[in-house]
Amino acid sequence: MSRRGGGPVTVLNVAEKPSVAKSVAGILSRGTFRTREGRSRYNKIFEFDYAINGQPCRMLMTSVIGHLMELEFADRYRKWHSCDPADLYQAPVMKHVPEDKKDIKKTLEEEARKSDWLVLWLDCDREGENIAFEVVDVCRAVKHNLFIRRAHFSALIDRDIHEAVQNLRDPNQLFAEAVDARQEIDLRIGASFTRFQTMLLRDRFAIDSTGEERSRVISYGPCQFPTLGFIVERYWEIQAHEPEEFWTINCSHQSEEGLATFNWMRGHLFDYASAVILYEMCVEEPTATVMNVPHPRERFKYPPYPLNTIELEKRASRYFRLSSEHTMKVAEELYQAGFISYPRTETDSFSSRTDLRAMVEEQTRHPAWGSYAQRLLEPEGGLWRNPANGGHDDKAHPPIHPTKFSSGESNWSRDHLNVYELVVRHYLACVSQPAVAAETTVEIDIAGERFSASGRAILAKNYLEVYRFESWGGSVIPVYEKGQQFIPTTLTLDAAVTRPPPLLCEADLLSCMDKAGIGTDATMHDHIKKLLDRGYATKDANTRFSPTNLTNIIPVASQDLSLAIRYELWKPNLRALMEHDMNEVSVGRKTKAEVLETCLQQMKACFLDARVKKSKLLEAMTIFFERSNNTDESESQTAGEVVRRCNLCNESDMALRKNRDGNFMVGCMNYPQCRNAVWLPGPTLEASVTTNVCQSCGPGPVYKILFKFRQIGIPPGFDVNHLGCVGGCDDILKQLIDICGTGSRSQARRTPGTAPSNNIQGSNTRQSNVCIHCQQRGHASTNCPSRVPASQNSRPTATNPRNDESTVSCNTCGSQCVLRTANTEANRGRQFFSCPTQGCSFFAWEDSINNSSGNATTGSNSGGSGRRGSRGRGRGGRGGQSSGGRRGSGTSFVSATGEPVSGIRCFSCGDPSHFANACPNRNTSNGNYF
Repeated sequence: MSRRGGGPVTVLNVAEKPSVAKSVAGILSRGTFRTREGRSRYNKIFEFDYAINGQPCRMLMTSVIGHLMELEFADRYRKWHSCDPADLYQAPVMKHVPEDKKDIKKTLEEEARKSDWLVLWLDCDREGENIAFEVVDVCRAVKHNLFIRRAHFSALIDRDIHEAVQNLRDPNQLFAEAVDARQEIDLRIGASFTRFQTMLLRDRFAIDSTGEERSRVISYGPCQFPTLGFIVERYWEIQAHEPEEFWTINCSHQSEEGLATFNWMRGHLFDYASAVILYEMCVEEPTATVMNVPHPRERFKYPPYPLNTIELEKRASRYFRLSSEHTMKVAEELYQAGFISYPRTETDSFSSRTDLRAMVEEQTRHPAWGSYAQRLLEPEGGLWRNPANGGHDDKAHPPIHPTKFSSGESNWSRDHLNVYELVVRHYLACVSQPAVAAETTVEIDIAGERFSASGRAILAKNYLEVYRFESWGGSVIPVYEKGQQFIPTTLTLDAAVTRPPPLLCEADLLSCMDKAGIGTDATMHDHIKKLLDRGYATKDANTRFSPTNLTNIIPVASQDLSLAIRYELWKPNLRALMEHDMNEVSVGRKTKAEVLETCLQQMKACFLDARVKKSKLLEAMTIFFERSNNTDESESQTAGEVVRRCNLCNESDMALRKNRDGNFMVGCMNYPQCRNAVWLPGPTLEASVTTNVCQSCGPGPVYKILFKFRQIGIPPGFDVNHLGCVGGCDDILKQLIDICGTGSRSQARRTPGTAPSNNIQGSNTRQSNVCIHCQQRGHASTNCPSRVPASQNSRPTATNPRNDESTVSCNTCGSQCVLRTANTEANRGRQFFSCPTQGCSFFAWEDSINNSSGNATTGSNSGGSGRRGSRGRGRGGRGGQSSGGRRGSGTSFVSATGEPVSGIRCFSCGDPSHFANACPNRNTSNGNYF
């Protein structure tokens, strides 16, 4: 495209960094550019004249600083308490220019208005392509008819830059969409999990940290999480290792030609007695016989593949103990100065069009490796070898290689020198012949036990001459002949113990991430740095990682958090699938919308499952951290599985909890801001939230709870196991709360005779008391006027005229109680009477009535007293009483199922003959009732 009339066109060139913009301008203008200020003082504008494919151009070169835009939620979703974190999986998101980059945006808008072309010089990877389209969006907003092209380059050297500008291409929309997909996935997942786990944990536990902000935010990252998993798995493997002693027989032979060390071909034995027997056999017949001496075999040690980003980081960590993050910083500076090619690349094979020898020629002047480079170029030396193909090509950049000679610049640090040397020596090695050695293995026999020794003689070092970071170990052994015999110089039985693998070093961690597809070559070092910055891991002087306590909880809890889709969040499987899908977007096999829908659906299922099972996370936290001093007793109950949305504050969930006293309740997670609570029946022994949703209660979902009650704590006629709902529809739970009370500490000092309130609706305001007999308010069931007077303490046994069954009259409601037979282990076959009226807890053993001159042994589960949270609830019945309140001869306290209960006494006066609700002093005592 050219301007009409053949005049020069104005071209706006945009680079990713100010230093790159200056370097490109300097190369294209041959150092004759003019400089003026832009809106941002860091992003200057360079002007010069140039011709692109014969078209005269007035070139304007400026830059951004990385991403120009940020992806963020709409305003109403940005505050942490503004919405349910689960809503973030479908909340609207948008890209916007942050405040600190508004000046850069203004510069682009002003320069775009007066330009005809827009040429993008962003880094030639997916991230750079995404930034390129951010620049396009800003510029096209002010001038929609801009002619847009993309420059592809891999090194800031004359040859690459001039070739790039003369071969401009279209920007790659698919690359940009792949990055958009990753950004949106990471934003939604990271924000939802970070808000969830931070709000859940930060006020409940004392988490050590070096900074205030870190203690407030417990972040989650979809790449950070599985990277932590690698560190913790290795740490756990070490912690779980049990050292085991083993024994091995070692043999050596010293001759005039040297020393040969023979290894036992059994390796080692864990049984000491067996090892001793074999060793004594060898000692008794120590003569060694040479059994096999093969001819020396030629062995090769091949040079490394061309250098990509991951290998650069791994080797810099091994050779110089540089962190991956610092390695990339140094490499980026060398690239911007024009000494090495673009350092972010997955490619480990050179194109056939690359002039490999030209790069070697530039290094012939170096004092350390110049002579080797010269020998490489000499055909008669036979040292040259075309580099091997590593099998990876990102189609964007070649492998990392030197682009300009340097013997060390004055402003270089030791790290700059080391990284540059590594790049150069690696390149020279990969175009060299492999090292060659002759290897021999000798086998000997001592008393039937076989031993072997290997020796290696290096015939040609080749690439090992220049690649000083590697060596080929080995030793030369004496010459042996088959059938030769000798007496070993040493023959010992040595003990050792098995050792665990070492902690992961940075090179190992990078290998794990690369193999599992966690992150990209351009981001892996950032993920590792975040682990250290956020206090999830520490790194020692040997670059080995150890987890902190905060790291340990993640796999502990996560093993149970992701059952919904059968992926473990702390393992790399799920993220690897996401990375694969993003690659599919970049090559056009999947659309951005398809990948977003699939990935977010999977992760939302994980999130919802994690929230339901949040008790696992809290249990794991309890292992590694103490409860926070800021957590008062009211908060001391453990948070558990989500039951429903809070119907009072509507800002948080209500979860099943258990307090320090062992009492169950369903309480709002937004405590203390919201104190909504539903206290569950006192006899609850176990409770767990199920996936069954109540079809009657709302707003939904309201998950049902599977209860297991104490047998001795509930009246006859109620099942020990019950699938119940706390939404208000469950009559059985209401009746049990009325009869047995709840575990609420607020009821601990209830006035005697006050009936419990029905709190199944989950309101903060307790309902007024309702008598369970007449359903009227204003009195408790114990004082109900409709009840038979309590003085009718016993009733004679009668016979039912219809079925000839024995009956007694209930001393509570007057109903006829049928004779039944107990089936419990302690009282199997024993007969008793129990009241059939729902809500009445009358119980009497038949033999107690007969032995007590007509006094029935009655049982009540505190239904008469109406006490809540009673320590006496779940104690079944009360002992048979005479009119004087004393226990009759031969009577005993029993449970509702007929089990005898010992050690029971009145909590008011201490008399073991009655419970507090039958205490003759109950109207005058000032004692507290539970």
